[in-house]
Formats: sequence, C-alpha cells, structure tokens
Amino acid sequence: MNSNITKIVTLIPSATEIVAFLGQKNSIVGRSHECDYPKDLNNVAKLTSPKLNVDGTSDEINKQINTILENSLSVYKVNVKKLKELNPDFIITQAHCEVCAVSFSEVKNIVDKYFNRKTKIISLEPNTLNDVFNDIKRVAKDLNIENKSNNKLIENLKIRLKKIKNLSAIQKQKSSVACIEWIDPLMVAGNWIPEMVEIAGGTNILGKSGDNSHWIKFEEIIDQNPEIIIFMPCGFNIEKTKKELDNYIKKNNSLRSLKAYKNHKLFVTDGNQFFNRPGPRLIESLEIFAEIIHPNIFDFNHKGVGWINYND
Repeated sequence: MNSNITKIVTLIPSATEIVAFLGQKNSIVGRSHECDYPKDLNNVAKLTSPKLNVDGTSDEINKQINTILENSLSVYKVNVKKLKELNPDFIITQAHCEVCAVSFSEVKNIVDKYFNRKTKIISLEPNTLNDVFNDIKRVAKDLNIENKSNNKLIENLKIRLKKIKNLSAIQKQKSSVACIEWIDPLMVAGNWIPEMVEIAGGTNILGKSGDNSHWIKFEEIIDQNPEIIIFMPCGFNIEKTKKELDNYIKKNNSLRSLKAYKNHKLFVTDGNQFFNRPGPRLIESLEIFAEIIHPNIFDFNHKGVGWINYND
C-alpha cells in the first residue's frame, strides 16, 4: 500500500499520536475534536464534537455524562457527512471507554451503513503498557508500514522505559502513591498507570494494574494515607486541575490531615496531554512520575509544563 495515497481518520488522541509517531502524519485527513497533538494537525478536519459542556467542573461534567449514558446515547456526535466526503481507507478508534471517545460499535455502524465495509476499522484496546506497545505495532502492521525504522522507534521507547526502571529499582525509598483520574467524584487511576508508578520507583495504592479505573470514596484515601498524591483528571490541563483541587480541598477539610498534604506532596499534572493517552507519549508520562517520586535522581525538564507541586 502506498502511504502517500492512504487516507486515515483518527477518532481518539492516542491514535493520532501513534500514526504521527509512525511517520504517517500527512495521511491523516480527519480527527476527533480532542486530537490536539501534534500541533500542526490542528487544521485537519474535526469529525466529532461533545454533547456536553466540557468547560464545567468535574462534578458537572460527570452528571452530564451520566444523564447521556442513562438515555443510551453516545457522549459524542460524529459528522457523518464530512466522514463520507473524506472516504478514508482507515478509521482508528477505541473499544476501551465510552466516555473517552466515540465507541467502536458506533464507528462500526457508520462504516457498515455508509462505506460497504471498504473502510477498515482499527480498534485500540490497551490495558497495560505492553498493550500500548502492541497497539503501536498493530497499527503499523495494519497500515502496511511495518519496517525496521518503525520497529526501532518502538524499541527506543522501551529503552527509555528500561533506563528509568533500572535506576529507580536501586532506590531504597518506595513512597506510597495514589493517582487520581477524576476529582469530583473521586476516581483512582487503573490500567497502565499503577504499572508506571512501580516502574518509576513508587508503591502504587488503590488502583490495580490492568484493571479499569474506578470510583472510590474519600474515606479510602484517608485509610491508606498515601505519601504522594498525583492528580491527573482526564481531559484537564494543569490550570483547570489546580482550580478543581482548590475547591475540593475547601469542601473536604480532612484532606489536610493526610501525609501527602502535610509534606507538600500533592502534585497536579496535565492529564489532558499525558497519562490518559495510551500512545508513545506515555514514556514522557513515565518521566513525569520519575521526577515526582524521585526528584533527586530524575530531571527530564517536565516540571512546570507537565506537572507542578500543588504548594508551589
């Protein structure tokens, strides 16, 4: 297949980043409204839009999503007319989360109805870091661009991971770490996040590697009393997350009793750009974990861009 004439639509940010990582950025003809990296793809046609007000608080957003899902509706709208005009060879989506992006079933229904199955759907379903690496390989294979150069790119990601793992493994201190994926209500991060915390030299608590992220009660955090708490709400940048955390602490004064709060170990990250996108930039997310957990050992210059200390 000639990559110069291949037309690709990516309906989830991680897919856009994977395709660009594999050198096929110019083949992307359509994307989701959330696909904002690489920046030079911002002029590519947006094919989705949310059915909710994404500028609301985490509590407001959660309530809107619940209402939409209770009515068996999709959280997103797809511009089917524009999609038909583009007539892509490939549509890359996901089957991991109905809230994260357009669902696989919805994309399949559109393809079956309008494209006579000539358009191939690639569905990403990662739960672990290894799944992410395998997804990148599978995208390369399905796009018929599997080659030594792309295999080398993937191996380089693994080398960066191994360097962090080897250096963190010899550190004696293993701080307990809680990763919060949503603030109100509280959701603890699962999937690849607990594994990344361990690789970076921390002891993950509450979430379980490979399992979905799940809701927790505030009392569970009090009971575990983690030494480090890292906030990474899906879709939120640092500024919005800090504002959310300000309000949450005001409503939950007992959070001030936690070791993480007393020792200035609350951290706010850019959950929109990192952590929640299972693609090549998870390695940068791992670097952020390493900087936070072992600041005397690791410095990848992500502070101030990918994360901040809440107390700074």
